[in-house]
Amino acid sequence: MDPLKISEDIYWVGAVDWNIRDFHGYSTYAGTTYNAYLILDDHVTLIDTVKKEFADELLAKVSKVIDPKRIDYVVSNHTEMDHSGGLARVMHKIGEDKPVYCSIMGHKNLSKHFPQPWNYKPVKSADELSLGRRTLTFLETRMLHWPDSMFSYVKEDRILFSSDAFGQHYAGLERFDDEIGEAIMPHAKKYFANILLLYADRILKLAEQVTEMGLQLDMICPDHGIMWRKDPAKIINAYVEWARQAPTRKALVVYDTMWHSTEAMAEAIVEALGRQGVDACPMHLRKWHRSDIMTEVLDAGAVIVGSPTINNGLFPTVSDFLTYMKGLKPKNKVGAAFGSYGWSGEAVKLINRELEAMRFSLVDPGLRVQYVPTEQSLQACHDLGDKIARALPADTRGPR
Repeated sequence: MDPLKISEDIYWVGAVDWNIRDFHGYSTYAGTTYNAYLILDDHVTLIDTVKKEFADELLAKVSKVIDPKRIDYVVSNHTEMDHSGGLARVMHKIGEDKPVYCSIMGHKNLSKHFPQPWNYKPVKSADELSLGRRTLTFLETRMLHWPDSMFSYVKEDRILFSSDAFGQHYAGLERFDDEIGEAIMPHAKKYFANILLLYADRILKLAEQVTEMGLQLDMICPDHGIMWRKDPAKIINAYVEWARQAPTRKALVVYDTMWHSTEAMAEAIVEALGRQGVDACPMHLRKWHRSDIMTEVLDAGAVIVGSPTINNGLFPTVSDFLTYMKGLKPKNKVGAAFGSYGWSGEAVKLINRELEAMRFSLVDPGLRVQYVPTEQSLQACHDLGDKIARALPADTRGPR
């Protein structure tokens, strides 16, 4: 794939990873890209690099535009290795005395990743770097999603290089939002739900800060996925909406089962929710990937978790999911627990403990059924579904 001119004298020189299927436990069934950008000016500048395995591909793209040795500056917006892994190869090629601009925390991280005595130039928010005809303005975005993260803004072209914000894990022939359309939004939503949800409050503050700064945006260029040129405000508005985590009339029944008893309970709860006009879905943990379930959690008003009891504890997949969800800290959820058991039945109590730790509002002490659900116990599942429905907003419905 050749370099792509995205604006006058600005090129995408990244790499497409068609085959990656897992990213830190997040399913990347559509692959991803590692985006890097080349700015031709009096001082030629490379914005970010790529994963180590794709460094030569980046350099080959640069070579089709200019001799890589003509690069004067490198900007590292984010030091995670999918963006900095190729930095050593790039620096070796262009000259290890060339300045590397990064945040203060980025300097600390890169110095540990790469102990070579490179010419680091730490910057902070509002610092500017003249490239000649253009000026880069830096904006620190700590914990979006690493301590070193920052944005770089070219005010003359009104382009924001946004690091890991506004990205998607998507590998395709399309490079821009207007080339793919609405089909990119589920990928953007999944990316937010599994990477950035934990930092929702910071995202809302950043949106306010960008508004106060009056940044004009003709294009947003993230480090993964497509670039936003038709309607950059679309993804910004989506981030604000997702970060607010307003509860909707949508419920997920997340469960695993041993001999189908917990499954029968899950389906009865979903049936009751549906009768009450709730957008409800049963999600078997060995049929759905945890990251796809988490994407649905993003705009759900209720998360109901079911598990059989095994060895006096939770079924392993349920424990895995609760740990994963807990780390992402979803807010404004109601919850409940249920499960079948043989002789001890601790699972419901353990689920409640985890949901309470996540500050879910529990609508019920939890429903336990011994062995196979009877008609009476299935009615109790319907009653639980009705109770959850009453706890949800009356006038909103989450889109599927």
